[in-house]
Amino acid sequence: MSAKDKFHDIVKRALIKDGWQITDDPLFLRVGGIDFFIDLGADNLLAAEMNGSKIAIEIKSFINTSAITDFHLAIGQFINYRTALKLKEPDRKLFLAMPEIAYDSLFQKEFPQIIVDEYQIGLLIYDIENEVIAKWIP
Repeated sequence: MSAKDKFHDIVKRALIKDGWQITDDPLFLRVGGIDFFIDLGADNLLAAEMNGSKIAIEIKSFINTSAITDFHLAIGQFINYRTALKLKEPDRKLFLAMPEIAYDSLFQKEFPQIIVDEYQIGLLIYDIENEVIAKWIP
């Protein structure tokens, strides 16, 4: 199992504040002889617009010296995790969580936007300082 991301607990608290119940920390899946550990699994049973929703969250900090290397790793991991979820828990939607600064600086550029659109990557943007979810992009 890999180490928790630097902002793991911040995202977890932000989800709880937003009405999500954390069900898995991490969410474990075994698919095709491979073990997957997605950072968080959560359910939302309260909010009308999210009634009965089940999600999985892969948390990334994007704090390494090469933002594009972080981007490549995050997208590859996301695609693998989404495929594993499709096979084992098809009713659970996967989101890639990132801090606002990464979203504002890297994900506003044309190429990352093309990839997000092409691969239909759900994003969860979190505010590190206030420990809240700033934006959901399904």
